[in-house]
Amino acid sequence: MTSRPRIGVTGPDKGGLAAWLMTAWCILRAGGWPVRISPARPHDGIGLDGLVIGGGADVDPALYGQDPLSLLREIDATESGGGRQRVLGFIFYPLLWLLRRTLLTRLEGEDRGRDQLEEALIRTAWKHQMPVLGICRGMQLLNVVHGGTLHQELSGFYRECPQVRSILPRKQVVVASETMLAQLVGEGTLAVNALHNQAVDRLGHGVVSAARESTGVIQAIEVQGGVMRIGVQWHPEFLPHKTRHQALFRGLVAASRH
Repeated sequence: MTSRPRIGVTGPDKGGLAAWLMTAWCILRAGGWPVRISPARPHDGIGLDGLVIGGGADVDPALYGQDPLSLLREIDATESGGGRQRVLGFIFYPLLWLLRRTLLTRLEGEDRGRDQLEEALIRTAWKHQMPVLGICRGMQLLNVVHGGTLHQELSGFYRECPQVRSILPRKQVVVASETMLAQLVGEGTLAVNALHNQAVDRLGHGVVSAARESTGVIQAIEVQGGVMRIGVQWHPEFLPHKTRHQALFRGLVAASRH
């Protein structure tokens, strides 16, 4: 009997139990063996066959050379409603950023220990040609490690329609043709869930967009180079009943067998 490939699954020390259990189940169903990794349960990646970088806290902006002043560039990129909208943007976005940092980071926060652990794992995976699936924060960190940047706040992209935040697949994205993601989940429109407040801005070296939503926000990426290295902004682990989403885990396990 062929042994199950060992798939590392990263997460935080506190919280994240539901994501771990659901991801582990998806990996088991796909024929793999999940290995839980966190700052308190570190792993150097040696001996793993595949890797899932899970969701969670925001990636430290210092890793991609930003600070709160980058919000000025966010306003320039998203405000197109004239002078009044621009003035409101300068008032609203910094206040929103400050509110999220002073109140919500006590619950979510940045996890620098996890950032360092996962960055090292991503680099090890690259060195040893190990397949990687990045989920939400994991997609963002995958882009950052390859030299890309992030939008620290997405509210400016959703002035005309509300920003969807749901564990249910209520957001529509379009999967780009001729991508590895399309080979796994199919081309065209895909209904996804959404629990994020940040997203990829500038793509990293060798990183391409694999799916977008109607606002233009990148919803999936992949790193070119042959081996499966895909990041998705949504949470496929919470959609175990959706065949197209579970194809991501089946693809990861299949790639890990090699």
